[in-house]
Amino acid sequence: MSMLGRSESRDPNQQLPQGELLGNYRTYLDAQKVVDYLADQEFPVQNVSIIGNDLKSVERVTGKLSYPRVALSGAATGAWFGLFVGLMLALFGGGETFGLVLSSMAMGAAFWILFSVISYAFTRGKRDFSSTNQIIATSYDVVVASEAIFEARRIASQLPMPGHALHPGAEQAPYGQQPP
Repeated sequence: MSMLGRSESRDPNQQLPQGELLGNYRTYLDAQKVVDYLADQEFPVQNVSIIGNDLKSVERVTGKLSYPRVALSGAATGAWFGLFVGLMLALFGGGETFGLVLSSMAMGAAFWILFSVISYAFTRGKRDFSSTNQIIATSYDVVVASEAIFEARRIASQLPMPGHALHPGAEQAPYGQQPP
């Protein structure tokens, strides 16, 4: 097979876990709380998986970009990089430490300002905002291996979670299958 082509994964963890649904939660923290409670009760949590459903890509706009803001951001990034380089040079090179670190920070800031402003100029106003990206699931399933589901339901039913019905004794289809 070509080095650029896709090959089948040899990792057995690249498929959905097998087991039964213990509960469905609106937030990851709620699902994590259940798994943490199971662990606290000495349940073998290696039989548990948290699966995110209906993944959404969310881009949150954090502000408008302008030349001064891009330059300031570049200066800060460059100064931090320069600090790192200066400390490494001072650590391994000896000599005047303060002057070396300060000059590295100044040169890092200057070069990063230059690169940031030039990069921003090439966008020609097509992206005049800064943002962060994240992948978020709309709900989270806690799935437990079939051989351990009854014990997990018994333990999870003791966890007080207002607004969530775990239904530990309810008949549920194996994860990924519809009930008959």
